[in-house]
Amino acid sequence: MRNSIFALFACLLLSAASFGQIKVQPIDLKERTLYNGLRIVTVQDNSNPTVSIHVWYDVGGKNDPPGRSGFAHMFEHMMFKATKHMPDEKFDRLTEDVGGFNNASTWPDFTNYYEVVPSNHLERLLWAEADRMVNLNVDDKSFASERDVVKEEYRQGVLAPPYGKLFWLMDDKTFEKHPYRRGVIGNLDELGAATRADAEAFYKTFYRPDNAVLIVVGDFEKKQADAWIDKYFGSIAKPSGSIPRVTEVEPAWTQERRYNEFGPRVPFPAIAIVYQAPKTTNPDIPAIRLAESILSGGASSRLYQSLVREQQIAQQANLDLELNAEGGRMSFVGIGSEKGTSENLEKAWLAELEKIQKDGVTDKELQKAKNGYIAGSIRFRETNDGKAILIERAVAYNGDPNAVNRELDTIQAVTPADIKRVMNQYFKPNNRVVINYSQAAAKAEEVAQ
Repeated sequence: MRNSIFALFACLLLSAASFGQIKVQPIDLKERTLYNGLRIVTVQDNSNPTVSIHVWYDVGGKNDPPGRSGFAHMFEHMMFKATKHMPDEKFDRLTEDVGGFNNASTWPDFTNYYEVVPSNHLERLLWAEADRMVNLNVDDKSFASERDVVKEEYRQGVLAPPYGKLFWLMDDKTFEKHPYRRGVIGNLDELGAATRADAEAFYKTFYRPDNAVLIVVGDFEKKQADAWIDKYFGSIAKPSGSIPRVTEVEPAWTQERRYNEFGPRVPFPAIAIVYQAPKTTNPDIPAIRLAESILSGGASSRLYQSLVREQQIAQQANLDLELNAEGGRMSFVGIGSEKGTSENLEKAWLAELEKIQKDGVTDKELQKAKNGYIAGSIRFRETNDGKAILIERAVAYNGDPNAVNRELDTIQAVTPADIKRVMNQYFKPNNRVVINYSQAAAKAEEVAQ
């Protein structure tokens, strides 16, 4: 059966290459909004007895209070603590103890909470999500413990890995005005300065029904699910007051900036060449995504073949896309091998960039990139949680859950000329920040000279 499915999928891709676009069954989603402002998206799929529940909040790292970077991330952890009606870690008991799972994540633009459980547990998870939306206990004990957890994540994610600081610098050194420059994970000093009162104010400001979207996908009867949603979320009062939004606009990058940065444990030199990216609603985003796949999508990609296999100057070479709602970054990241230096990594990247800007890409390369993207999307659509994730991304980056049903059409419409155009339009010398990254000992030698 498994081999038959893969054979059928391979035939679909070949058909797309030969006869036109693949037609994927649209996700049959239903939308409505409660009187308190909570947006509801449901997809009934009774093909397997599970259900996925996502609660998406329009608050992310960009919304951290001034001088409190990492706050949205820290608060994500606090949402798993006690509420008025639940003890600490109750979500684990409601999900893991019945064969499901739960988790959450913080992004520059949003924070999401999600569970997958057998469908006969849907009602109690809706109750639990509604409860923590309004009844979280923001006490000193929970605040202190979760702040320490996030501090440790910073140590493990930024300070401990050889190149952890480099990826942190890719935000800190590039964005000039927008709060995206703070990243999501925060830093130790600003986390240490945060208080429980800050956390309580953050909760009251952003965790409210009119700042959230509830997405439910799976095995349920819509009439019953709607009744439960109305019962538990509809009873939440309509909030008063406006929600503060980020007003800073990142200016266009108009001249190259260069930095020499150092880390304590950097076995080989590395480089990040970062370009300003457009907003995620920009029609050029599909072409940028496919260009990324052609340049760095696996061992057959252009960057891997050139820098890793042929020149042997890099152990890693890729185009890293951080595409944010209000404009992100596109970064060539090269981590050297024994033959690698910041200089030859930059030279090799610029050679590959010039090649794609001058000669474009082949039809075969582009179709391969499209096939990979389509395959990934189809795999997501095979599960309830995968469909919920795709809908959530459509909400976050397009402001419209129905964008999920237009995405593959926009991908398949990209032409070789589109790839060539976006690579010339956005990857310009005056639209880049170059970060050379090396062992800290080199800094002392540089000063001595």
